[in-house]
Amino acid sequence: QVQLVESGGGLVQPGGSLRLSCAASGTIFRFYAMNWYRQAPGTQRELVASITRDGSTNYADSVKGRFTISKGNPKNTVYLQMDSLNPEDTAVYYCNGLFPGANYWGQGIQVTVSS
Repeated sequence: QVQLVESGGGLVQPGGSLRLSCAASGTIFRFYAMNWYRQAPGTQRELVASITRDGSTNYADSVKGRFTISKGNPKNTVYLQMDSLNPEDTAVYYCNGLFPGANYWGQGIQVTVSS
């Protein structure tokens, strides 16, 4: 059973930075793509950033220039570097992994931007 585990969330002041990590375990396969989504209270879950196996990236307009998604080691690990955070970035962030034949989600991690 594939599991995705997020870490690195928490409380940060406006203008600050956080780095989220997502580690996938329980599979020998490399991911096709890994995505970060977020969901604030009363809103729909939205796609924030994506990275493919070959390293191609894509970002929501609201985070372009502030967030960076990257692959890490060991394999099937991705990071989301979040800089210049503002209160509108407050949400539960979810890692999503597309693997051969399946789509997996992490449990979510809270990010709160507040003074």
